[in-house]
Amino acid sequence: MATFLYKVGRLAFRRRHFVALIWVALLTLAGVGAASAPAAGTTSFSIPGTEAQKAFDLLEQRFPGMSADGATARVVFKAPHGQKMTDAGNKATVEDTVKELSDGSEVASVADPYTAKAVSKDGTIAYASVKYEVSGMELQDSSREALQDAAQDARDAGLTVEVGGDALQTTPETGATEIIGIAVAAVVLVITFGSLISAGLPLLTALIGVGIGISTITALASALELGSTTSTLAMMIGLAVGIDYALFIVSRYRAELAEGREREEAAGRAVGTAGSAVVFAGLTVVIALVGLSVVNIPMLTKMGIAAAGTVVIAVLIALTMIPALLGYAGGKVRPAGTKSRWMGGNRAERKAAAGKAKPNMGTRWASFVVRRPIAVLLLGVVGLGAAAVPAGSLELGLPDDGSQPTSTTQRRAYDLLSDGFGPGFNGPLMVVVDAKGSDDPGAVFQQVGDDIKGLKNVVTVTPAAPNKAGDTATITVIPKSKPSSVTTEDLVHSIRDKGAEVKADTDATVLVTGSTAMNIDVSQKLNDALIPYLALVVGLAFLLLIVVFRSILVPLKAALGFLLSVMAALGAVVAVFQWGWFAGLMGVEETGPVMSMMPIFMVGVVFGLAMDYEVFLVTRMREAYVHGEKPSQAVVTGFKHGARVVTAAAVIMMAVFAGFIGSSESMVKMIGFGLAVAVFFDAFVVRMAIVPAVLALLGRRAWWLPKWLDRALPNVDVEGEGLRTRAEKDEDPDADRALARV
Repeated sequence: MATFLYKVGRLAFRRRHFVALIWVALLTLAGVGAASAPAAGTTSFSIPGTEAQKAFDLLEQRFPGMSADGATARVVFKAPHGQKMTDAGNKATVEDTVKELSDGSEVASVADPYTAKAVSKDGTIAYASVKYEVSGMELQDSSREALQDAAQDARDAGLTVEVGGDALQTTPETGATEIIGIAVAAVVLVITFGSLISAGLPLLTALIGVGIGISTITALASALELGSTTSTLAMMIGLAVGIDYALFIVSRYRAELAEGREREEAAGRAVGTAGSAVVFAGLTVVIALVGLSVVNIPMLTKMGIAAAGTVVIAVLIALTMIPALLGYAGGKVRPAGTKSRWMGGNRAERKAAAGKAKPNMGTRWASFVVRRPIAVLLLGVVGLGAAAVPAGSLELGLPDDGSQPTSTTQRRAYDLLSDGFGPGFNGPLMVVVDAKGSDDPGAVFQQVGDDIKGLKNVVTVTPAAPNKAGDTATITVIPKSKPSSVTTEDLVHSIRDKGAEVKADTDATVLVTGSTAMNIDVSQKLNDALIPYLALVVGLAFLLLIVVFRSILVPLKAALGFLLSVMAALGAVVAVFQWGWFAGLMGVEETGPVMSMMPIFMVGVVFGLAMDYEVFLVTRMREAYVHGEKPSQAVVTGFKHGARVVTAAAVIMMAVFAGFIGSSESMVKMIGFGLAVAVFFDAFVVRMAIVPAVLALLGRRAWWLPKWLDRALPNVDVEGEGLRTRAEKDEDPDADRALARV
């Protein structure tokens, strides 16, 4: 592979006009496609295989036009101090609001508080329930605006009005966070390379790659039913890996220049060596992202595949456009160890020429670890183990309006409903009874209602509401506890247990659905999928790394180190978002269960990124070992050339993710914090401390591979051994013609 990529790098360097034209044309084509594509339209949100989804599907069949999974909104009214909602003036305002809400094009029904008995016992709070024909993710912006306008009109009339429910669900705005990440990346790159030109290349190619990826997603959104959330992960990952991959190759190019090679040769060798690491690092990320499909949540599958496509684009750009741009830059990209004049380049060069250059920080750190591997290993493992302790108390759930900041209308509506009707009112359960196969459906409906009334944690059970055929009915259950509590989850399981008894006695089916039950089912589905997903991703990547490193112990160490860093990161998430440690510093206003998607999401994303650092750092070590260095010296050599680059890559990645901590959405905030912390643990504790300590202890055994397996595996030559047989400044015309045929 190294030889093939070497040829690709040299060809891209020499044919830079053609390569640049291709990528600019692709960016233009994707942009035109995105601009001319029809609007994304509606996307269905379904969780196949869950009881809540089965209930929704049954309701669609037995209650045509009911829009069981349609968005809901609760417009909550509070009377001024000393007044009640039953006063004539306040009642007239509410009735006007209900009429205004009913005129919406996507509104299925609006329940008047006075006819639906939705007024609190003390008369100070009332609410109107709005049901829409489409889900919250499909709702048009005009419908949300009409909802907010109606609430504002009631406020202008003197009432306190807040709006809750999933009808206000929107995709969080994250543009500012990406700008912060790019700004930090630019600073890190300038410091790393000591040159604006060298720093600008990774940024430029990353932005082009993300532009092509996101524009393609936008262009295909309508045809493939991609939701607006699909591009969020693609943008986050594409930007981070795009900068990192280009950084790896530019850094290796400068190192080759420092060894005295001509620029075309240096570009070829940079792509042949660092480019090989980029290819395999990208493959691990793609495996992790595509592997999200095992969860069998369509939205998550689409997000993973879209992000994986953006990663593929980032790899291809790094392998072709970076050497082309290096050809354009010419002498403005300087050899490693030198800096531009404005950063003191002349002084640094004079110092190096005088032989006074000291070993870099990576060399000094690796030498320290090699001398004291046991102490460093124990300190790293114990430290991460301590950070992982809170993960033992992990509670999973999905965020609701109660986890929103108090500054939002959703949270204020949630609090008003809790005050007026009890906390369980924010998460009603819908029980669907399918008595089509029973002899007396009416008696079954009554029995189910009575059974539920006898359960703990139940405040209200409404009478059964049958369909026209009389064979299916819905029953609404109001719990005492809030939707995200463990007590409410226990109630859902208790109702389902009663349903199993009813099934045995009457052959009727009892299903529990609603947003609260759906959240519980999604959490359980994600939890059940975590182990199979982990086994699939780690197993495939383990096999891939065996091919890359031609070793058993190195890939095993990489996988175990990753698990340690992920557990430590989950522990940090639990400590902040569940226990409330440093919650004020992170802007966390409400603690509660950790988002159920967080563990599997973190495993997928962080595993791919962790393998980036592992591949780039350890391939440098293997390269030195294959070229004749002792194992301990190979570790030091790998850090000499790779530590600075991996450090810069990790800081950039952390900056991109940490920018999302400032989001007002608790889910986005949690993802940003969790990924930033995970990258910190994995890059600086696992890859920079535990990995060199383990390799120093293993010595030559680290690179052991059974002979039969060595013969069976393909030789991908990531370390570039095949390039040593080529003349360093080969100008053979036959070789040039071979390059032209690539």
